[in-house]
Amino acid sequence: MNEYDRDQPGHTPQPDPYSQPAAQIPAAQHPAMPQQQPQIPGQPAQHPWRSHEPHFASPNPYTWQHPTHTADTSRPAPLGAGEGGGTPPGETARNEAPRGKRQRPWLMVGTAATLAAVLASGGTAAVLQNTQGDSGLTQVTSSGTTVAPASDGRADWQAVAETVRPSVVAISARSQAGQGAGSGVIIDAGSGYVLTNNHVVEGAQQLAVTLSDGRMYAAEIVGTDAATDLAVLQLQDAPDDLVEATLGTSGELAVGQDVMAVGNPLGLDSTVTTGIISALDRPVSTTDQSSRQMVVTNAIQIDAAINPGNSGGPLFDSAGHVIGITSSIATDGASSGSIGLGFAIPVDLAAGIADQLVTDGSAEHAYLGVTLSDETVSSGGVTRTGAAIEQVVEGTPAAQAGLQQGDVIVQIDDDAVGGASSLTGYVRTYGSGDSVTLTVVRDGQTETVDVTLAAREDAAA
Repeated sequence: MNEYDRDQPGHTPQPDPYSQPAAQIPAAQHPAMPQQQPQIPGQPAQHPWRSHEPHFASPNPYTWQHPTHTADTSRPAPLGAGEGGGTPPGETARNEAPRGKRQRPWLMVGTAATLAAVLASGGTAAVLQNTQGDSGLTQVTSSGTTVAPASDGRADWQAVAETVRPSVVAISARSQAGQGAGSGVIIDAGSGYVLTNNHVVEGAQQLAVTLSDGRMYAAEIVGTDAATDLAVLQLQDAPDDLVEATLGTSGELAVGQDVMAVGNPLGLDSTVTTGIISALDRPVSTTDQSSRQMVVTNAIQIDAAINPGNSGGPLFDSAGHVIGITSSIATDGASSGSIGLGFAIPVDLAAGIADQLVTDGSAEHAYLGVTLSDETVSSGGVTRTGAAIEQVVEGTPAAQAGLQQGDVIVQIDDDAVGGASSLTGYVRTYGSGDSVTLTVVRDGQTETVDVTLAAREDAAA
């Protein structure tokens, strides 16, 4: 198994945001780069990027990473980080690379949390998904307009940026492992709630949030969900003039649609980049190094520039609505920056999880109860790739529905399943108690199986 072990350029150390007043903090820190520590004589130089050690399991020569500051591994890691953790009870993760495929690492663009990435097409554990009820957060449909288009009908990005930038924040995180940074979006101005990625704040002992006008506030974690890589923070002594973002919906997005990302890449806060949606439902899998929790998302793929430090920041449509939370990028291995392959968690998933975190401090997940791998199968003269069931856990929804070892799931409701991660990502879009229809190939014959998803509290939440 290969490791991402490429040397990275250093940079000039920046002032500590926790010991400096807001006015003394430079506008362009480099949170995506680890703070440099004195080298100990006789020991090799430390490379903090190596705390992101992707597990290669994909047929593509690209490296996937989370866009945030990586922890400084020259300091002691917090208890439970790195090699500790283990797979949550009742799950068996399969991280082997599919036979006959080249391996690809995933690199996360996040903060002090150390995350290892697993190829999107690799195996996955018992399929989990979020339990979505009626969200307490307000989402608007695509027809609702926050920012009107230009007179010629094209996106008015200048107007969108002016409207939405006050709702985007920069996040600094300090832990035993070092100092890191990422981005976030204000989702409730009255309560001071900020939505970001779990890997931006995981293990943090101190958190500071910087508003778009430079004001800084301490923050506390309201709740985290490792299974979806989401977290909610609350500003302490928040001002009464916070600007919250308008949450859109992600169910009607289209490939080719204009988008804008706003965040804190390389410490350059309130940076705006634009592009288009390159693909939808792109399976992206990563592994949380602390909990060993598999994070699988059918993500929004974009070509807008996403770089280390963007993790947790919002992705907007041309109307100024949040449609996703940027969380990872792909690189070619020659650099850790953007090559036009960025990924965002769809806002429908993010809003449901955020509402649970605000209400309960944790998120509940439903599951099928199977161990999966990728498999190519033929039926009715058609050959395709699906999610093969390696094991059915007794007493789970999958067992109760009659799913069997050896079944290959090729469709869930109306969505084609391209592999294990694809199925996991789709299941996460359903709620506990929902019934889904799985199309499976069993002994060369295609049949359908109805499954009612059940809930359990995620061990890592």
